[in-house]
Amino acid sequence: MTTKQIQIIAQTVGVPEKSIQNTISLLDEGATVPFISRYRKEMTGSMDEVQVADTKELYNKFLEADKRREAIIKSIEEQGKMTPELLTKLNNALYLNELEDLYLPYKQKRKTRATVAIEKGLEPLAKIIFAQKDRNIEAIAEKYLNDKVESVEEALQGARDIMAEWINEDIQARNAVRRLFEREAIITSKVKKGKKEDGIKYQDYYEFSEPLSKIPSHRLLALRRGEEEGFLSIDISIETERGVDALDRIYLKGLPEAKEQVEQAISDSYDRLLKPSIETEFSNISKQKADSEAIKIFVTNLRQLLLASPLGQKRVLGIDPGFRTGCKTVCLNEQGDLIYDTVIYPMTKQMEAEAVIKKLVLEYKIDAIAIGNGTASRETESLVKSVVKNGNLKAAVHMVSEQGASIYSASPIAREEFPDKDVTVRGAVSIGRRLMDPLAELVKIDPKSIGVGQYQHDVEQKMLKESLDSVVESCVNLVGVELNTASKHLLSYVSGLGPALAQNIVEYRAKNGAFSSREELKKVPRLGAKAFEQSAGFLRIRGAENPLDNSAVHPETYPIVQKMAKDLGVKVAELIGNEQLKSKIVLKNYVTDKVGLPTLNDILSELQKPGRDPREALEAFEFASDVHTIEDLKEGMILPGIVTNITAFGCFVDVGVHQDGLVHVSQMANRFIKDPNEVVKVHQKVQVKVMEIDIPRKRIGLSMKF
Repeated sequence: MTTKQIQIIAQTVGVPEKSIQNTISLLDEGATVPFISRYRKEMTGSMDEVQVADTKELYNKFLEADKRREAIIKSIEEQGKMTPELLTKLNNALYLNELEDLYLPYKQKRKTRATVAIEKGLEPLAKIIFAQKDRNIEAIAEKYLNDKVESVEEALQGARDIMAEWINEDIQARNAVRRLFEREAIITSKVKKGKKEDGIKYQDYYEFSEPLSKIPSHRLLALRRGEEEGFLSIDISIETERGVDALDRIYLKGLPEAKEQVEQAISDSYDRLLKPSIETEFSNISKQKADSEAIKIFVTNLRQLLLASPLGQKRVLGIDPGFRTGCKTVCLNEQGDLIYDTVIYPMTKQMEAEAVIKKLVLEYKIDAIAIGNGTASRETESLVKSVVKNGNLKAAVHMVSEQGASIYSASPIAREEFPDKDVTVRGAVSIGRRLMDPLAELVKIDPKSIGVGQYQHDVEQKMLKESLDSVVESCVNLVGVELNTASKHLLSYVSGLGPALAQNIVEYRAKNGAFSSREELKKVPRLGAKAFEQSAGFLRIRGAENPLDNSAVHPETYPIVQKMAKDLGVKVAELIGNEQLKSKIVLKNYVTDKVGLPTLNDILSELQKPGRDPREALEAFEFASDVHTIEDLKEGMILPGIVTNITAFGCFVDVGVHQDGLVHVSQMANRFIKDPNEVVKVHQKVQVKVMEIDIPRKRIGLSMKF
């Protein structure tokens, strides 16, 4: 990394250069983003996880540019065309587009009009005309006639083709047109001939235009999808005169006759070469920007969903509702293990179903009942609540999102967990487990299937996967993982582990029994010192002999805590949760060359509440009892609802009628809202007013302004 690259990352992230240098060193050593942000605060200057992740992203982009620079330098040197001046320019170029501009004249080309003209010997003529210092250009052109060039006009045309390519490959010209596109580019779309009826869902874009710099991501992605599906044609451009004028100011500077030829070359270069090239560039840039914004929305939603409030280790009755096929019903113990399953038919055998529910709640000492929010959910909820109320049962009733449950139930993961059960039973288990711990269950599902994204199938898939994997990793490590009960899928997201080591941990656990200490992790096959360093602080062992093994205190700092306890004349266990003893600790006495006050303050926080779950406590929620279907809705109704998805243009809210309603961003508050996340988050309980009901199209318009 060059000093300039370090400076740019530091300025972008907003931290000192030393912090960036140290963070990059840690990344090069194999440290993860959660580990760096949690356990290396002294080195990073207490950079948070977002700053560390941004540093990693920018660092990788510069590495990519460095790799491309090496390839370009090698290519030009092999052509024998490298000069000291060009090498300096290449080494000073920071970004990929700068490198590609410098490389453009040396790129191996397919046959072009310019290369054909050069083969005919017309390059010297092009140089004479381009200099614009000679008169009587036609007379000069006559000297270049030969068996391949039969007329003066053919010679001049060839010279113009060569000049057009020079202009296209000139960084000054490309940057001039780029600046115009940045300020003035308009994106337009039209319906393709004969596609008007078939593409009716894109009707809003049949005659559409908007400044490219202002178009929101969801609109651009809709346009791109319409183009991809063959219904729309899209153009990104500026006024031709503006582009040509900008080039004229650069190149027109000489005698009239030569100047006229250059002017024609400029116009041709812009229309045929520059404009299409820069349009493609800005099309890609705008797509990347839209992708980034859409992925950011997805990541924010997914994070909120993964960190949804857990019920915790309780005994749960999970119900996957259904009309014709009945309700798949399962009983789970505190660890989420399946201990019983059956099918009930509340719609056709109500009394029998009620008796079974009551029996299961009592027999298996059920603490809570989780009902999937799909088909027949409201009817099932009404029956279950009636049983609980009439039977004086103490089980709380919760509606749980089914999104992605069917994906899980048919997955290899589910087949491995429940080889002898069908998909319906697996789905009911997933619903029950989601109530207990949404994070632990949702990590088993491809995030794209969870249903909290916007145009997730249209964005760049590699970037999407990396971003979603990062947010899952972040959430898992923020919460921490119980080493003795976590599935291999949950363990695989722990800092420093991954699928192979997670599998080894599960196999070791099955063979040797529960882990008694973090130190025992070192006995797991292939789990070396680096993996232990990166993962140990995020793994919890409930009931371990050393209470610090159930905290976020890293084993590398155990000696510090032991010294604190020794200095106070107590055991480490006595420090846990003891505010009086904690107040006697003088942190500066424990500062070392590697451990400073940021880490020491984190240790004190952990001693107060070791292993504390950062997620909010679960709150009870009920839909309106008299609203079950879209036909029950009336304009003006005020209803309780749950936010299920957030997009750039608003949020979707479940009001209990099997069809989410839209609260447009303009209806979210009595003030201007730029980002819906300012107001709501996924799974938030809200009150909404019904503004519009379109039963044929199954659309519900809602408002939070009332």
